[in-house]
Amino acid sequence: MSILSHLSWIFIAINIFFALFIVFMERRNIGATWAWLMILVFLPVVGFMVYLFFGQNLSRVKKFRLRKEFRSIIESVVEDQRQEFHSRSFSFNDPSIGRYHELVHMNLISNYALYTQDNTVRIFADGNEKFDALFEDIANAKQYIHIQYYIIQRDELGRKLIDALTAKAREGVTVRLIYDAWGSSKVNKKFIRELREAGGHAAAFFPPSIPKVNFKLNYRNHRKLVIIDGDCGYIGGFNVGDEYLGKVKRFGYWRDTHLRVEGSSILQMQTHFLRDWHLALNTPMSEDYSLFAVTKPFTGNIGMQIVSSGPDSSLETIKYSYIKMIYEAKKSIMIQTPYFIPDESMVTALKAAMLSGVQVHLMIPKKPDHQMVYWASYSYLRELLELNVSCYLYEKGFLHAKTMVIDGTIASVGTANMDIRSYKLNFEVNAIVYDSETATKLEELFLQDILDSKVLTLADYENRPLYQRMLESFARLLSPIL
Repeated sequence: MSILSHLSWIFIAINIFFALFIVFMERRNIGATWAWLMILVFLPVVGFMVYLFFGQNLSRVKKFRLRKEFRSIIESVVEDQRQEFHSRSFSFNDPSIGRYHELVHMNLISNYALYTQDNTVRIFADGNEKFDALFEDIANAKQYIHIQYYIIQRDELGRKLIDALTAKAREGVTVRLIYDAWGSSKVNKKFIRELREAGGHAAAFFPPSIPKVNFKLNYRNHRKLVIIDGDCGYIGGFNVGDEYLGKVKRFGYWRDTHLRVEGSSILQMQTHFLRDWHLALNTPMSEDYSLFAVTKPFTGNIGMQIVSSGPDSSLETIKYSYIKMIYEAKKSIMIQTPYFIPDESMVTALKAAMLSGVQVHLMIPKKPDHQMVYWASYSYLRELLELNVSCYLYEKGFLHAKTMVIDGTIASVGTANMDIRSYKLNFEVNAIVYDSETATKLEELFLQDILDSKVLTLADYENRPLYQRMLESFARLLSPIL
């Protein structure tokens, strides 16, 4: 047998070994397994190297876990509230919210998402208004500023934020900044040098351990959180960059949704921030309970839960909350998402709702920011259009909002898109708001956005070019790993 033949058999054996490795590592996800095997077939050996960068399962990594002492405190509070729900002795501010008892209980048990109902909420749909409010709150900070964004651009808005944080650090305010190493790849030591020299702290999330080589780059911290002095917090879809103010021609007007919150829910946001902060620093979770002190009484009456998910959890808790909300709907479901790559369970839930007489409305952008993801999103629309789901393509600019409104009574606003990446790979966080006034305002925003959208019909969908259908099919095949 020739040397070339020997090498061929060795090459085949190595590829089979890699294939078996992937099958066992991805055994809980059939779609991801097939996608990775396809890559391995067309890119032998090299495909496995790609897997090392993009395909690791982090849910069993011990350093994600809360310290025993801290976890026991949280579990004790959660158990107390669980007992109240179990005995039906919990008193809702708004009795009509009682119908969502099971949703509240599910989030509480699966994610330690305490239900608080002393919150007030301000909705932002425009970047200029959101950042004006944020910079005002930063200027008024007295004790600490905790701030976390997936993307911080090295542009005018990014520079303005760093300058504002630097000024507060010089005043003696404790500043902690988290940015994702992949999403904020333009942030370098020089960009944040003055902040650190002023006494501020900054940490990249999952930076490469070797320059230019990052085996965790597929796991991104997509959360956007701000907590200031325990008085107010921000959560939603806006990142930091000029495009979020509508100043980048490629995107045009940027349509997003963000919340400013006052109330006990910001203490849950604080927990998520501190967990990410110590994970970024690779240090144990802080037991500085002063960071959970309330400096003033909260006088709101809005119910809220802060739900997170990511590769640090074995449960896809945000997906579960989406699905449960859909099944709770009696009249209407309004969804806005820039990426729509649902798994089978989500599609089934939407179909069941539509067949039950619930009006389902889905809005995605007409203008893509990531072409492959856009094609994959488009491929899922047929089965919804066939059931007369109302689909809209937002045309005014780029739609980045991640919202779901159910029956004009409850809503979800946060960082999680309705796609597989948000369910499994990204660190995400959503606010679920149990308040008809807030939900109605979000419904009104949706109705206004319809005026800036094209209604997509089944006939329009069927008439798209053949090449686009082929690209959609290919993108859908790879969607579990996009």
